[in-house]
Parts: sequence; structure tokens; C-alpha cells
Amino acid sequence: MSPARPHRLATYFHVHLVSDSTGETLNAMAKAVTARFDGVIPIEHIYALVRSARQMERVLEEIESAPGVVLHTLVDRDLREQLEEGCRRLDMPQIGALDPLIGALSRYLGAALSTRVGAQHALDHDYFNRIAALDFAMAYDDGQGALDQLEGADVVLCGVSRTSKTPTCIYLAHRGIRAANVPLVPGQEDGERLTALKNPLVVGLTVSPDRLVQIRRNRMDNLNAHRASTYTDEEAVRDEIIKARRAFERRGWPVIDVTRRSVEETAAAITNLLSERRTHRIGAAW
Repeated sequence: MSPARPHRLATYFHVHLVSDSTGETLNAMAKAVTARFDGVIPIEHIYALVRSARQMERVLEEIESAPGVVLHTLVDRDLREQLEEGCRRLDMPQIGALDPLIGALSRYLGAALSTRVGAQHALDHDYFNRIAALDFAMAYDDGQGALDQLEGADVVLCGVSRTSKTPTCIYLAHRGIRAANVPLVPGQEDGERLTALKNPLVVGLTVSPDRLVQIRRNRMDNLNAHRASTYTDEEAVRDEIIKARRAFERRGWPVIDVTRRSVEETAAAITNLLSERRTHRIGAAW
């Protein structure tokens, strides 16, 4: 029998995130990159809204006191040069996080780069569209709203209880997609009325019976509700899912199995379906 491998201690390092805006882009990028390394834990130092030479001097003082990697998304040429020169003096690596992508797009598009500070967070049309989509998702959650009101949706999610309909709608709303959801309830709502919708894409969400029973039992435990119910009965749940799946197939709706998908993955699949619908290539299942 081979000896067990020694446990590797975590590696900690300082990462300095310097932004002329909110720092959200840098923070997300740093998390995404460091997640690719096992046993590596970043100690983040975030400097947001850095827009003056004096602010940059303070940033460099902080960097000097905690040596590490410097990532930035600075637009102002003078501030970039100040940071780059300071990092050279301190012998610290500095990386313009968006530079490779911006350079490639600029060459491809033949377009000049905007020098407007914080441009990615301007209160533009897309911002207000996302807010409207979020309001829409909350207003037409869990079967709320008349059929004619649901016509305003880009997509309507349909599925039995606890198939991640609401969180998926909220996530889609943050992408500017207007999403509503209608739960299938045995003896009450079978989704038939949604067949009259003309504008929205209707997507059926399904899940494995075992997984759904587990989710529902956990929910009942959290609510301290332990009475016997078909809501968590294995055979009843299995029959509920089979009927829902047959209804989706009968109506020709695309179906997404959320058993092993995160909300983000489900939302990505729905986004793909919407794109395919626009190009008249929609598939039957994801």
C-alpha cells in the first residue's frame, strides 16, 4: 500500500485590485482566476474609484506594505503610468486585466478605445433594462399575472415546485432578460393556458425524482412541517414529474433538466435557446 500523500498547506498571497470605477469587474476576474488553482487563497486589497495622483500615491504605499500581484483596469493614461512606474520601482508584477481583450477587439473592430472613466458602469439603456427586467420577474413570479401580461416576457419557465424557477428568473433579469414563471400544481395548474402565448419562449424545467424529493424534504424540515404529504412522497413526486415531462413534449416546449445544473448553467442554457429562437434554430432539449 502506497503511503498517503502529505497534506499540502494553503498558499496565501496578496493581490491588489486597482480600479477607477467600482472594482466589481476586477474582483470577479480575480476570483475566477484564483479558483483555478488548488490550495491558493488570495488576500484581496481593493482600491476603487482611484482617479487622482494623490489617491494613486496612497495605493502604492499600501502595495509596498503588502507585496504581491497588482491587477488594474485603469483608463487614465497618467494614472496607468504612475502605477506601472511605482510597481517597477517596487519590483512588483502589474497586469492590465482587460488589456488583451481590449487590444484584440480594437484590432478586430478598427475602433478607438473610449477613455471615459467608469464607462462600463454608466447609467445607460442596458442598466435601466436590467432594472425593468428585475421588476418584471418579481411581478410575475410563481404564476402571478394574467395571460396577456405574460406576453411581455422574453421567456416563461414552467415546472413542478422546487425546480429553481424563481432564482433562474432573477438571474436572467440581471442579464436584461424578462422572465416569468408558472408552477405546475397537480389538480390546479397544468400549464395548458401557456400554449396561447405568442411572444415568449416557454421552457419546461424538469429534475430527477430522487433529487426533487430531497429538495422538498429539506424545505419541509426548514419550515418545521413534518406531516405526511404527497409533496414529498416518492411515488407521487415521480408521477408528477412524468406528467410534467409528457406535457412539455406534447406542447413542443424545449426542456432543461436542472438536476445537475447550477442556476447560472440553467440560465446560460435558456439564453442559448433564446438566441437559437431568434435564428430559427431552436432545439428540443438541453
